[in-house]
Amino acid sequence: MVQLYNLHPFGSQQVVPCKLEPERFCGGGPDALFVAAGCKVEAFAVAGQELCQPRCAFSTLGRVLRLAYSEAGDYLVAIEEKNQTTFLRAYVNWRSKRTENSRVCIRMVGHNVEAPFQETFRDQMSIVEMPLSETPLCISCCPVKGDLLVGCTNKLVLFSLKYQIINEEFPVLDFERSLIIHIHNITPIEISFCVGYVAVMSDLEVLILKLESNPKNGESVHHHPHEPNSPMTQAEGTNNENLQLESDDFVICQKPMELLGKNSEQSGVSVTLEPTGLDDEKMKYFHVQHLLYRRFAPDISSYVLSDDIKLHSLQLLPIYQTDSLTSERKNLSQEKKLLSLFCFFSLPHVGYLYLVVKSVELMSVYQYPEKSQQAVLTPQFLHVITSNNLQCFTVRCSAAAAREEDPYVDSTLKACPPVNMDICALRIQLFIGLKAICHFKNHIILLTKADPEAIPERREAPRKLLSRKGTSVKLKTPPVTEAGWNLYIVNTISPVQLYKEMVDYSNTYKTAKTQSCIHLLSEAHLLVRAALMDASQLEPGEKEELLEAFKESCGHLGDCYSRLDTQYSHLALPYYKMSGLSLAEVLTRVDWAVEDGSQKYERGLIFYISHSLYENLDEELSEELAVKVVQMFHMVEPKQLPHILCSPSMKNINPLTAMSYLRKLDTSGFSSILVTLTKAAMAVKMGDFDMYRNEVKSHSEMKLVCGFILEPRLLIQQKKEQMFPTELAVHLKETQPGLLVASILGLQKNNKIGIEEADSFFKVLCGKNGDTIPQLLVDFWEAQLIACLPDVLLQELFFKLTSQYIWRLSKRQPPDTIPLRTSKDLINACSHYGLIYPWVNVLITSDSLADKNYTEDLSKLQSLICGPSFDIASIVPFLEPLSEDTVAGLSVQVLCRTRLKEYEQCIDTLLERCPEAVIPYANHELKEENRTLWWKKLLPELCQRIKCGGENYQLYLSSLKETLSVVAVELELRDFLNVLPEDGTAAFFLPYLLYCSRKKSLT
Repeated sequence: MVQLYNLHPFGSQQVVPCKLEPERFCGGGPDALFVAAGCKVEAFAVAGQELCQPRCAFSTLGRVLRLAYSEAGDYLVAIEEKNQTTFLRAYVNWRSKRTENSRVCIRMVGHNVEAPFQETFRDQMSIVEMPLSETPLCISCCPVKGDLLVGCTNKLVLFSLKYQIINEEFPVLDFERSLIIHIHNITPIEISFCVGYVAVMSDLEVLILKLESNPKNGESVHHHPHEPNSPMTQAEGTNNENLQLESDDFVICQKPMELLGKNSEQSGVSVTLEPTGLDDEKMKYFHVQHLLYRRFAPDISSYVLSDDIKLHSLQLLPIYQTDSLTSERKNLSQEKKLLSLFCFFSLPHVGYLYLVVKSVELMSVYQYPEKSQQAVLTPQFLHVITSNNLQCFTVRCSAAAAREEDPYVDSTLKACPPVNMDICALRIQLFIGLKAICHFKNHIILLTKADPEAIPERREAPRKLLSRKGTSVKLKTPPVTEAGWNLYIVNTISPVQLYKEMVDYSNTYKTAKTQSCIHLLSEAHLLVRAALMDASQLEPGEKEELLEAFKESCGHLGDCYSRLDTQYSHLALPYYKMSGLSLAEVLTRVDWAVEDGSQKYERGLIFYISHSLYENLDEELSEELAVKVVQMFHMVEPKQLPHILCSPSMKNINPLTAMSYLRKLDTSGFSSILVTLTKAAMAVKMGDFDMYRNEVKSHSEMKLVCGFILEPRLLIQQKKEQMFPTELAVHLKETQPGLLVASILGLQKNNKIGIEEADSFFKVLCGKNGDTIPQLLVDFWEAQLIACLPDVLLQELFFKLTSQYIWRLSKRQPPDTIPLRTSKDLINACSHYGLIYPWVNVLITSDSLADKNYTEDLSKLQSLICGPSFDIASIVPFLEPLSEDTVAGLSVQVLCRTRLKEYEQCIDTLLERCPEAVIPYANHELKEENRTLWWKKLLPELCQRIKCGGENYQLYLSSLKETLSVVAVELELRDFLNVLPEDGTAAFFLPYLLYCSRKKSLT
């Protein structure tokens, strides 16, 4: 049963001053109404609340059977009848028609207009004749492109709208017959066309097709008008022929059928495309896709009255986004992006609304309280007329379109009432003698006429209606004009005004706490959302009102879902977010009053507050509101209380109050360490450090780290997208820096904090700006190397550490705090830190002025260079600040060159700067394939330097002796003689020669 609300969607009404009884009428864009009577069409100006005034009139060739207007192209098209012959004519440039007797230009479709006639076409109306080989039965204009679709028996003819450009200022509108769609076994009585989507309706059948631009699977376009029927089609035809041969004593009814998507191809309706355009390269459509076929069974109990079993009011309703005009020409179609498309059709007592874009599905079924005569669908409402009532139903078009437009709908960020929400009737307005209805902009046009006292029976054989082939469209001959008719313009009230009325109406349900309050507020929300989607229909300044109403409706829905105990309580969160209300504003809307001494908080409110506090809003609650939040969670969700107290929004909570609630918690059911750390944080906030020590002393460091991982906001809080350390983090920096570093490392391991965020945290914590690196951050980098985190780029971490070590060594800058690990600790704990080569120690011992911190930084840098993972080539360009004049610079430079296998250059450097390190260096480095450097490089260099003498003479001499001992072991006697200097003293080299000569006999 459809729920009825007695609202007032209809506003003022006025009578259209027609001279003759209207036979057909339709809206003409945003400001015009066309009324056809006899052989005449009258155009009336309709502007807002002003009275409807005659605008112009023009004669037709005959009586108008069908009338349609296209806003794209601003033309009127009519099917006219004269002497039992029908004509299809389009009325172009009708706004230039000043008087009924003004000149009119009549031309054939496709006729090229010559330039000399341009002024003529500018100032007068043109009638475009469109001849057809078969009788036109129905027409439809595409609301986006302006193309015209004409329904005939067993086929549809598509006329594409085009413009003949005579000059840049004035294009002449014309049509081109571009496509024929052959549809066998169905005769259309109504059609609807929109951007390639075609809906066809017979008495009891509806077919929806999609014309596609690209051929599928190499399929060619059929240029012949007919295809051989499939077996099903042939069988269907045979059955239809048999129906005509049946005895009048029987009625054969086909069973109801609904086929969706690809299954609709099995309907037995054959569809073939026949392109007729002159230019094949400009063909728009190559392929047809079946979307929906639905067949209804007649009601046998009322088959005598054939009108009772016929479908009516077929309509395709697009919802699209309108972009800016792509051309400066007036009345040209706008570039519109189709968002959603809906198809509506109706039986006398039931209406059906389908969604047909992307997927085909039945959205809503409308049960009318009495027999309907006609209906019209808009993005906001479905208007239905019966003999004496104008009914207004809600629709779900905006709900479906919202989900197509925004992927975040139905998430924690955004929400929208569901598409399958029950529809309702907003109003049933009494109107006597309703006959027809149409809609444009915010106007509803109604034709009323008093029924004659008696209508003779005119139907003799209704059974033939049940045959598809036997069905023919018979247009009723209008009766003799009688008194008692009126054509009304009913103005619908503005969406904002109706929204306010719906909100006021919903207040009657608030105290009862029922679903009716949510339902009506959801209807109000969809009304505003639909109006915002159709921005082209809005009055100036109305959009701002609608946006405010939209936010307000989200707030009302948030209130409902937060207070009512429903399975959709979680929707309070996205609706409150969309409302723009702050957390404090939402809390002030909560009814905190307690009547019987017990307060009940619903799930929706708890869900919203907990998520809001988890999201680190840039908002601080007052102490009063913070206490209420703590009371609420202590009563409903005590496990969440530690997390709630860590939110930046709860900064103003009194620590004593928070501590009192934390002590009441029973920690047996959840993590006691989290409660302990929250208490410790409150103790630090109060300055009670004894209490802090009592809280944390009973837990190991590893367990404390696990607690910080459970709630990172105990250490780090964000505000306005910036990271700030908590008071507890500052206290840990001073008292337990190792625990702090381990905790941040644990957060990074568990993806609770990023690499850059962690670096920024330590800089802010230590009060360092720019490129200044605190020692605590260096400790953290070293801990990252030890932990071998998978997400950390190893070479990037090496670069950070070596850069910092080099900077300190070059500036002789001590660390601002005591390092957590020495070089020995790092070598023992981390494989990336290698054992320092022995010869390096010889270099270091020569620097007696180095302090402990300087030595530690140097040892760490040397250890990294000696490690197996370090990319030496990447760091060499950054060694420039370390001068070789210092021991640190010398050792690092020689280490890097050694790792790059530049041994000869290293030997030269050591001989010059530190001769005592040459032999230890050679013993460690000149091995295997590099042993030849002992006699090829080191021996000649030492001999040369001994000849030159100097203060290092004794060092060179002892090094030479060590070198000769190695060479004598490695070389044969003849080779040994060849490497000795020619001018050397024989007595000096004789012992080594004797050893070399005896070496073979000794071995």
